[in-house]
Amino acid sequence: MRTFVSVIISLFLWSTLSSQDLQPGFDGKEYTDMLAINFQRFDSMMINPAIPVSSDYHTVYRSPELGLKNRWNMWYRNDNKLAVISLRGTVAELPSWLENYYAAMVPATGSLQLNDSTVFNYQLAADEKAHVHVGWLTGLAHLAPSITEQIKLAYQQGIHEFIIIGHSQGGALATLTRSYLFYLSQKGTLPTDIRFKTYCSAAPKTGNLYYAYDFDFITRNGWAFTVVNAADWVPETLFSVQTLTDFNPVNPFTNVAGVIKKQHLITRWFIKYKYNRLKNGVRHAQKRFERNLGGMVFRFVHKILPQLKEPVYVHDNNYQRAGVPIVLQPDEEYYKRYPNTGTNIFVHHMFAPYYLLAKKYY
Repeated sequence: MRTFVSVIISLFLWSTLSSQDLQPGFDGKEYTDMLAINFQRFDSMMINPAIPVSSDYHTVYRSPELGLKNRWNMWYRNDNKLAVISLRGTVAELPSWLENYYAAMVPATGSLQLNDSTVFNYQLAADEKAHVHVGWLTGLAHLAPSITEQIKLAYQQGIHEFIIIGHSQGGALATLTRSYLFYLSQKGTLPTDIRFKTYCSAAPKTGNLYYAYDFDFITRNGWAFTVVNAADWVPETLFSVQTLTDFNPVNPFTNVAGVIKKQHLITRWFIKYKYNRLKNGVRHAQKRFERNLGGMVFRFVHKILPQLKEPVYVHDNNYQRAGVPIVLQPDEEYYKRYPNTGTNIFVHHMFAPYYLLAKKYY
C-alpha cells in the first residue's frame, strides 16, 4: 500500500513539475541557448560555428521586416511545451540605426499614430511617471500585433511558457515587449496563466527610473535579467540627465525656495545663485537632448515612415537600467582574445564575447 501511495505521489509531483518547466532565476545554459537562437537573427549566410543552436528547438515563425527594419522569430522547444520570442537587434541599415537615435521619451502609457488607419494603444507601466524611449516604442508598435497573434496560436497548442530574448537593440525591445505583454494579461487580452521569462542581453537603457521600478516589480522573484559584459559600452547608453523634476513628489528640493528665504540677504543671494545654476544646467542639458534626439531625428524617421505622427515628448532623459543585472566580468584571458586595441568599437558587444563569458562563469 505504501509503495502504491509513493508511486501516486511521485507521478503527481512529476506531473506538476513537468507542467511548470520554466523556473525563476538566472540559468546559464538557458541563456546561452537563447543567445544561440537569437544569433540566427542574421539575414545573410553569416554563421558563427562557436555559437551552435541547440537541437532542442526549431523555428516556427519569422516575421517580415516591419517599421524601422525590425524583425522577430518564434521558436518552439521540441517537446512543444515552451516557445521562444527572439527579437532582432540593429542591422547595418539607416532605418535600424535611426530607431536607436530616436531617443526622446514619451509616456509609458498612451498611443502612437503609426499611419492614417493604425493607432497603437499601449501600456508599459502602471506609474504615470514612467517614460520610455520613443524609437524602441515605435519598433514595438510594429512588432506587437504579430507577437500577440503567435502567442495566442502557441497557447492554443498547449504552450503556456515563453522565453523572451533579445541582444543589443533586441534586448531593449525585449524589455518593452515583456512590459507590454504583462499589461495585456492584466487586461485579459492574453491568458493570465501564461508564464514569461526574459533575457535582455547587451541591452541599452529603455526608460526612466519609474519605468525601471515598474519592470523590476512585475518581473520580481527572478523572471527578467539584463546580461552585461562589463567591457561593453552599449549597456552604458543612453545619456542620462536627472533634473529636479525627476524625483518623487516628497523630496528635500520641493520647498527649497522657502528654506532659502529664511537666510540672511547675502547668504540668500549666494545660495539662490548657485542653486539656480545647478538646476538650470541640468534642465538645459535635458532640453538639448530632447530637441536633438526627438524632433531633429524624427524628421529623418518621418522620411521612412511618412504617416507616423510625431508624439508629444516628455521632458525627461533620466534613463536607468531595468532588470536584474547579470555581470559578465572580463579577465586577462578574455582580453587576450578580445583586446581593447583596434578600431572595432563593438568588439565587446557582439554575441561571441557574451557567449564566451557566460559559458565561463555559468
